[in-house]
Amino acid sequence: MSYEVLLSLENISKSFPGVKALQDISFDLRKGEVHCLCGENGAGKSTLIKILSGAHQPDEGGRIVFEGKTVRLNPGLAISMGIQTIYQEHTVFKHLNITENIFTGMEIGKNGFLNKKEMEKRTIEALKYLKNELDPDSLMGDLSSGQQRTVEIAKGLIFKRKVIILDEPTAAFSVSEIDNLLEIIKTVKESGIGIIYISHHLEEVFRIADRITVLRDGRKVSMYDRKDISGEKLIKDMVGRDPSTFYKREDVPSGEVIFEARNVTGNGIKNISLKLKRGEILGFAGMAGSGRSELMDVLFGAANIEFGEILINGRVVKQASPSSAIRNKMCYITEDRQDTGLFINQTIAQNTIIANLVNTREFFMSPASDYKIGDKFMKILNTKASDSHVRVINLSGGNQQKVVLAKWFNTDGEIFIFDEPTRGIDVGSKQEIYQVMVGLLKQGKAIIMVSSDMPEVIAMSDRVMVMKNGEITAELNKNEVSEENILTHSIGGSKI
Repeated sequence: MSYEVLLSLENISKSFPGVKALQDISFDLRKGEVHCLCGENGAGKSTLIKILSGAHQPDEGGRIVFEGKTVRLNPGLAISMGIQTIYQEHTVFKHLNITENIFTGMEIGKNGFLNKKEMEKRTIEALKYLKNELDPDSLMGDLSSGQQRTVEIAKGLIFKRKVIILDEPTAAFSVSEIDNLLEIIKTVKESGIGIIYISHHLEEVFRIADRITVLRDGRKVSMYDRKDISGEKLIKDMVGRDPSTFYKREDVPSGEVIFEARNVTGNGIKNISLKLKRGEILGFAGMAGSGRSELMDVLFGAANIEFGEILINGRVVKQASPSSAIRNKMCYITEDRQDTGLFINQTIAQNTIIANLVNTREFFMSPASDYKIGDKFMKILNTKASDSHVRVINLSGGNQQKVVLAKWFNTDGEIFIFDEPTRGIDVGSKQEIYQVMVGLLKQGKAIIMVSSDMPEVIAMSDRVMVMKNGEITAELNKNEVSEENILTHSIGGSKI
C-alpha cells in the first residue's frame, strides 16, 4: 500500500548552548493519519514541535520536506503552507467571540467592509462538521478548555490546514472533554489532514494513533504501527536508560516524622496524604501537568487548602500564607528561580536576607550586616562571585541556585521543598547541589523533591510518590523505585 507523505524530517538535529536537544531525527507524517509522539519529560518532543512550527531552526545537515519540496520554515511560512500548531497553553483572545477568534488577522472583507455574515457562516459550518453546537457569538473566555481546543481545530478546517500539531491537548480536561476531542480528531483525519499528536496519556495515544514514534534523550528510539506495539513495550522504549549514568548518593538514617499532610485538597490536587521523616528525601514524580507543583504551593501556603490538614512535628498548623510556612520552619526552592526564587537585579546579599525578614522584628535595614550574611553563605555554598555585592543577574544558573539556597538557609528552616532543583544547571553544579541536599539530611532536616529528571528522582529519593491528574497513583519504596515503575504509574500504562 502506498501512502501520500505530507511532511518529513530527515536527519534533523538541534543544539542549544551546552545541550544537544535533538540528534539525527527522521520522522514523517502521512495524509489523513494520526502520528503520535511519545517520550518522557525532556525527550525532545517540544523542540521537535517548535522546529515543525518554524519557531526553532534546525542545525545544519538535515532537511525538512513539505509536499515534496525542501523548505526552511519560519512561523509565518509554516502557517501559510498549512501547518497549524495548537500548543498546550491556549493562545486565544478571551474577550472576543468564537468567530472573531478564528478570523482575527485573516478577516473576510466585502466592498471595503468586514463580511461578518460570511465569517459566521464558515464558523458554523466548521463547528457543525465537528459535531459541535457552540454559538459562534460565545465569548472564548466563557468556554471550557475542551471547547477552546475545538474552536482552534475548527480554525484549521476553515483555513484548510494540511497539518495540525496538538501538544498535550487534554491537559486539565474532564473525561467527557477528552472523549469529545478524540472523536473530533478522528473526524478531522477523515478529511485528509495529517495530525501530529503529543501526549503522555498513553490510553489516548492507543485510542487514536495510526503510528507511534518514541523519542528518548533527543533521539528517535523506535516507530511502530499501532497494531504492532503494546503499552508495556512502549514504556520500555521510553525508559531504556543506562543505570550507570545515575548519581550515587550517600545514605542517611531517617528519624521521626516531621511533616504530614492528611487528605489535602485544593489548587487542582485531590485527597493527598503523605509523611516526611527527618533525614529523608521524599521524591515526587509525574508527567507535566500531573499536579506536583500545585501540591507544593498548597503545602507551602502559596495556594489555598480547601480540605484536609497539615501537621508539623505532630501539631496541626494553618498554612495561611508563605509567611506562615516560613515561621513553621519551611523553605521552598521554586521551579523557576528567576521569576519566583530571586530578585535577579538585586545583589546576592539582598536576596540572601529577604526570606528571613519574616522572622525578624527589625524595622531598619543594615546593609553592612546584610553583606556580612551574604558573604557568609557564599563561603558555605562555594558561590562563584567576588563578594555578595554582585547582582544575581550576572551569575551562572548554578550559582543563582546557590543564592536561592542561601536565602533559605538563612531562615534556619527544617523542611525543604525542592521543585526541579537542578533544572538548567551544568553537571558540575548538579553534583554540588546534591551534596548540599545530603548535607541537610545529615543535620536532621527533611526534603520533599519534585523533579522531571528521572535519574535524579531515582538516585536522590528514599521514597517516591507518583502523581497523575492531581492525585497520588503510587508510593514506591527504595526497592520499588525504577524508571519503568515510575513511568507506568505516571501515565497509567497498566490500564492500556
